[in-house]
Amino acid sequence: MVELEKEVLPLPPRYRFRDLLLGDWQTDDRVQVEFYVNENTFKERLKLFFIKNQRSSLRVRMFNFALKVLSCLLYIVRVLLDNPQEARQDWKLIIWVDRPLPLWALQVLVAFISFSETMLLVYLSYKGNVWEQVLRVPFILEMISAVPFMITVILPSLRNLFIPVFLNCWLAKHALENMINDLHRAIQRTHSAMFNQVVILISTLVCLMFTCICGIQHLERAGNNLTLFDSLYFCVVTFSTVGFGDVTPQIWPSQLLVVIMIFVALIVLPIQFEQLAFLWMERQKSGGNYSRYRAQTEKHVVLCVSCLKIDLLMDFLNEFFAHPRLQDYYVVILCPAEMDVQVRRVLHVPLWAQRVIYLQGSALKDQDLMRAKMDDAEACFILSNRFEVDRFAADHQTILRAWAVKDFAPNCPLYVQILKPENKFHVKFADHVVCEEEFKYAMLALNCVCPATSTLITLLIHSSRGQEGSACSADQWQRTYRRCSANEVHHIRLEESKFFGEYQGKSFTFASFHAHKKYGVCLIGVRRLDTTNILLNPGPCHIMGASDMCFYINISKEENSAFVRGQREPSRGGPGGNARGVHQTIYHGLTRLPVHSIIASMGTVAIDLQDSSDSSPEGQDPGSVGMGSGRGSRSSSRAEVGGANTLALPAMGESAEERRHSIAPVLELVDGVNNPTFDLLGDQSEDEGGEEGKEDSDRDERAHWWVKGYPLNSPYIGSSPALCHLLQEKMPFCCLRMDKACHHIPFEDARSYGFKNKLIIVSAESAGNGLYNFIVPLRAYYRPRKELNPIVLLLESIPEADFLEAICWFPMVFYTVGSIDNLDSLLRCGVTFADTMVVVDKESSMIAEEDYMADAKTIVNVQTLFRLFPALSIITELTHPANMRFMQFKVKDHYSLALSKLEKKEREKGSNLVFMFRLPFAAGKVFSVSMLDTLLYQSFVKDYMISITRLLLGLDSMPGSGFLCAMKITEDDLWIRTYGRLYQKLCSSTGDIPIGIYRTEAHKLPVSESQVSITVEDYEDTREPREPLLSRTGPHRNSTSSEPISSSSHSSDHPLLRRKSMQWARRLSRKGGRGLSGAKGGPGSAAERISQQRLTLFRRSERQELNALVRTRMKHLGLSPSGFNGMTDQGNRLSYILINPSPDTRLELHDVVYLIRPDPLSLVPNQGSSRKCSAGRSESHRFDTQDSTHL
Repeated sequence: MVELEKEVLPLPPRYRFRDLLLGDWQTDDRVQVEFYVNENTFKERLKLFFIKNQRSSLRVRMFNFALKVLSCLLYIVRVLLDNPQEARQDWKLIIWVDRPLPLWALQVLVAFISFSETMLLVYLSYKGNVWEQVLRVPFILEMISAVPFMITVILPSLRNLFIPVFLNCWLAKHALENMINDLHRAIQRTHSAMFNQVVILISTLVCLMFTCICGIQHLERAGNNLTLFDSLYFCVVTFSTVGFGDVTPQIWPSQLLVVIMIFVALIVLPIQFEQLAFLWMERQKSGGNYSRYRAQTEKHVVLCVSCLKIDLLMDFLNEFFAHPRLQDYYVVILCPAEMDVQVRRVLHVPLWAQRVIYLQGSALKDQDLMRAKMDDAEACFILSNRFEVDRFAADHQTILRAWAVKDFAPNCPLYVQILKPENKFHVKFADHVVCEEEFKYAMLALNCVCPATSTLITLLIHSSRGQEGSACSADQWQRTYRRCSANEVHHIRLEESKFFGEYQGKSFTFASFHAHKKYGVCLIGVRRLDTTNILLNPGPCHIMGASDMCFYINISKEENSAFVRGQREPSRGGPGGNARGVHQTIYHGLTRLPVHSIIASMGTVAIDLQDSSDSSPEGQDPGSVGMGSGRGSRSSSRAEVGGANTLALPAMGESAEERRHSIAPVLELVDGVNNPTFDLLGDQSEDEGGEEGKEDSDRDERAHWWVKGYPLNSPYIGSSPALCHLLQEKMPFCCLRMDKACHHIPFEDARSYGFKNKLIIVSAESAGNGLYNFIVPLRAYYRPRKELNPIVLLLESIPEADFLEAICWFPMVFYTVGSIDNLDSLLRCGVTFADTMVVVDKESSMIAEEDYMADAKTIVNVQTLFRLFPALSIITELTHPANMRFMQFKVKDHYSLALSKLEKKEREKGSNLVFMFRLPFAAGKVFSVSMLDTLLYQSFVKDYMISITRLLLGLDSMPGSGFLCAMKITEDDLWIRTYGRLYQKLCSSTGDIPIGIYRTEAHKLPVSESQVSITVEDYEDTREPREPLLSRTGPHRNSTSSEPISSSSHSSDHPLLRRKSMQWARRLSRKGGRGLSGAKGGPGSAAERISQQRLTLFRRSERQELNALVRTRMKHLGLSPSGFNGMTDQGNRLSYILINPSPDTRLELHDVVYLIRPDPLSLVPNQGSSRKCSAGRSESHRFDTQDSTHL
């Protein structure tokens, strides 16, 4: 052990802790190494100054350029001072010149400096090959123009020797090119190749001309003795190919020089022009730059897209420049793709050529963002490419663009469009975000319960002046629809408003009703000064304050309205809403519309607040209506939260002659919410539904109790919490599939479930997270239980577990696996028991070789559905709005052809809504997600539009804000008579605010072969008894005046040949019947049977063939065909929307009124609220305990 210890050597000093503390480790053998020592040499320092350093190199090149220009100027001075002998051909004059001594001294000094600089740069640029430096053209020219001057210093006799100093112009050109490159390098900015090429071309032309001028002038010293001006004149005339011939070179050296210069020009200039033309074409593709001066003196917005289509461009430009205050703005388009032919053609139109600037570039490059001057832009719109095959990839590109813009210009407002809702939280920093699938599915869902919600929202978010169509159209519906479509949402502060200023301190419903009665504007919401939340119809408890921001629907905003007081005149109009008896005034606002279209005049609305002198409608008894009185519920189709009918007639009194139809006044202030009128939380239908649920539970063991609460599992981050109808226990995943039985539920079809209400079927390609927004509005807490429709998702693939986890808490939500183009799949999912079917456009079909062919499969499938199930209400989503003309397509339909011509006229006029008169769009049966693009564009001027739209669609549920619902007018409600009286009735009873009417009326088409349904019965003699057909139904033949006479059994379009053959078969059967009437049982009985069978086949219409096909498939699948009725046809019905109609608009049977109903929870007294409402403790307790709420 001792020997081993002796052999162990001590540690070096740098490794011993003791030495580390004492500092002995510093005295070690380490060596200090200095780096970049070669750059400290004199040569490297000179190279750094003259070549490497950008700023110093720029100064050197500028000095060199000035030196070369100075030498050329000195040569011109020498020529001007020279005076050779005239009319004498002496070749010595070419070699010797007269050079004054001071001028010679200056030229020598310039040549010496230039030569020294050249030699220094050659030395610094030397890399081992001297010939590479010596044989360069600039070096050779420098030797020619500088060395002879230094030789004249040594040999004074050569002082007057001619030296071609004018060749220094080419060295000046070379220095100019290098100087421009160093300039852009020094200021760290990307230079334009176009600018450089133009500079090179101009300098080349100048050098050619200067060389030719000086060369000819010098050579002609031995000839014509031309001056510099004469040489300039000759060169310009020669190079311009004019050639007057008055000045010509006389000696052969000058003539040879002209020939050489022409050849050089023919070689050099085409190359320069070719490069310039190529760069010009490339600049046209890339779009050039948006100058900094323009960005600082003008206002511009930037549109970032990955692929620019002509439809997207025109929608943006038409909507953006529709606002008067945006007329001075410029639009800079930043797109990585090359501009296509259609876009280039549009941007050449003078209307857009001065307003739109196209830049080809990427938003991820700071250079391109600098070209677009993003830091000076007023806003940046970033749109996703919805035609991308992978929509997630399109969203990822949009997210990166938004991040890049926010990093480059953090103060620039961002307006972002995203496709998938799960990607929305990545761009939540943006000022405004529109998620396409969120809005799309919510809009399609509301279309099922509030018809044509998509059309209503589309018209509200489009800028229009009510000038679409023709004011003198023969169709009344077009004139009314055209005028009401111009309504938009506007805003104004109450204290600055003439519309609402007088209602300060009054309730919201009072202000809304009286503003509509007096001015024709519809107040729909407010926003307090101290909050950013917008409240739609906050109810009668909201007291209007001076600082409240009011949101209203009107054709024009108040600032553009003229207030004209008219004289009262008796109304001589008919039943129509806008009769000619109304006094005529002229509106002098911007829109140039009659004042009754803008402002409802005083005295034109027949509404009685306390007393009404209006005569009772025929067939009705007068009476008085109390706020809480009513006959009970009269229509189960009315979408009301309360069980009582708020439009019910008053109870019968003692004397019928003394009763009159009067409506209770709208109160300025509401004392409390304990009045039964405002008992909106009380839902009698829920109690009834509870009893029905008990009966169903006895019959079906899978029944679950319902609660109201917030969904536990959201499929994506960023979804707004919404109070919904939920199940206490989630449904097992196996029970969610309707077409397959499980050990919990033995049913395999919709009929076995025994639903009370009809189904809502959604056909989608896959179960995306956007479908969650389709379910939530249909299961909102304010919808009565007895009115909830079962939802069936028809998917092409089995949904994933996370999606099923999100929907398993909602009652009556199922899915089936199948395709819309498969009849068996449709029958299994219960299409025969469905009321509405929503066909969502497939993402995989959005890409087609021809753009507008992306909707081909969807259109054909929907057309097949219309033919197979005519009673089914089908709502279709299309990729391109222009394809909606193919919905319910009929050959030789004169009315559709007339609408097509009208659409072409609207397109020529540049209308924003060229498709608004298409019947499927007006009826709300077709929707294109591209219609939502204008919502993002309008938010630049109206920053509240996205919030209001989300509240209307139920995507956001703001406490105290109302919701959109609908109410159907029945025969018992026609005593109201006018829209203004309905407004008063709703405001005085439930606090609802009506905003429009969805009207359906009979469509009387002109007679044509394609429109008249033909069957054998129409041609049979009326004296002959008709044989009953299996498909003939009573209601079909006896329809009311409000419902058009259906041609169900004759709904199909027959060609003329088939009609003639049926007429022939009818005549043949009549003749055979008369001839064989007395010979029954004879030999002709067999022929009679054959003829009857043939006649039966001819009588079988296409409608009957389709019905037989459906029934056969149902029997094959084991489904009962008893509930199928395919004879109902709605082809002759015409539906359209009237937004904010005038108060004297007459109500018609089956009108659907859009309502903004106040939030029932906001009417419950809150002790902490600023405005306390008196209510009993028992009433409040009853509200709270009426239904269990799972929060």
